[in-house]
Amino acid sequence: MSGNPDDERLEELREQKLEELREQQQGDEAAEAQQEAQQRAEAQQEAVLKQHLTDGARQRLNAVEMSKPEFAKKVKQQVASLAQSGRVQGRIDEEQMRDLLKELQPDQKSFDIRRR
Repeated sequence: MSGNPDDERLEELREQKLEELREQQQGDEAAEAQQEAQQRAEAQQEAVLKQHLTDGARQRLNAVEMSKPEFAKKVKQQVASLAQSGRVQGRIDEEQMRDLLKELQPDQKSFDIRRR
């Protein structure tokens, strides 16, 4: 005598749901690991910036970050990579940061407004 078809179907659905839950849990763990790795990389980048930027340069970069977060992120990555490759001698001061910001800034169209 075989089992009830409804019981078999119910057991099949349970197995399918368990498998879905396992896959979801694995996906969550992978996302969590990726987020932790990103946080570690950001912390390492911040440490490099603190080591290679003067207070004035850091303040200027923070001011840029308030108005243009994506641009500031690019600048931070650039400074960190320059520092890690050994191309930064000493510390970057505010004047050097200003030059770097100008250099990395995309070409801006300036408008010449004349009053009549």
